Amino acid sequence: MLFFLLTGCSNPSADPQPDPNDGTSSNPSTPGSPSTGSANLGNGQPGVVGLSGIDAWDRLAASEKQRIKRWNTLFLHQSVGQDLEEGAKANGVTFEYFGASDLVDQGTEGKGLRGGIFVDVGNIPNGNPYDKIRVFKEAALRSKATLKIAVFKFGYADVLDNNRDQVKTAYKTFVDELRQQIPGLQFVHITPPLVYSTTAEEGNAAKANVGQWMKDTFKSTDVIFDLQAIETNDGTCQQANVPRICPDNRASPSDPSEVNGVDSDGQGHLGQKAGQRISKALLLSIYNAGR
Repeated sequence: MLFFLLTGCSNPSADPQPDPNDGTSSNPSTPGSPSTGSANLGNGQPGVVGLSGIDAWDRLAASEKQRIKRWNTLFLHQSVGQDLEEGAKANGVTFEYFGASDLVDQGTEGKGLRGGIFVDVGNIPNGNPYDKIRVFKEAALRSKATLKIAVFKFGYADVLDNNRDQVKTAYKTFVDELRQQIPGLQFVHITPPLVYSTTAEEGNAAKANVGQWMKDTFKSTDVIFDLQAIETNDGTCQQANVPRICPDNRASPSDPSEVNGVDSDGQGHLGQKAGQRISKALLLSIYNAGR
């Protein structure tokens, strides 16, 4: 799932700063930016949103949080994305359902944040990254007249040692083509989710490699939601130098996923409480893409 920013963006940062309008500033706007609380998109703020993005979202003024609800955004994903959607809903931000033939902007029937799973939108299960890319592109182009922000998320089964470089190539081509075909489209990139097991077969090393490549490739122009950094508590959870999702973030008996239940070691879903907390950084990523 992903988003990209306009080339006019400035001051990329490795960690998001709290929005100036945190309730303490009387004039939070920067030159050329929309006024506080405006539904209009600005040029965005590229950079990496990691663990500190959770607190940064909490510090945003309510009027700024409301802005993203009016931005035509497409977020396609699979099961971990469902955990993030449910978490966002618990934080007061709902992604309206996006199906196989839907448009992002439904006109009088609603516009704003739209979320869907690949198995519904294109009958694509996990482990098929190239078909997911194809389906997202088709959905985005159907809404090219009104789509403003694109968010594509890989599943944890999509990136493994045997395809990581091919995934990079396909993803970069996809981004470049959409950027050309929908001028002004902004993106948020999401580093691929990790699982708990660190065996070579589960591919966490490959997922981390692709995540780092995303940051190196896009951080100066787009927003990257570094899900991996948050899942690992900034790299503190690893085994034999291979990163893994931390026990306090994974779907477990003490914090099961609202949608996906309790994980096995080869899965990477988020617990309900963890999803509510982590989704704040996703919401901040969307905000940064359009601020």
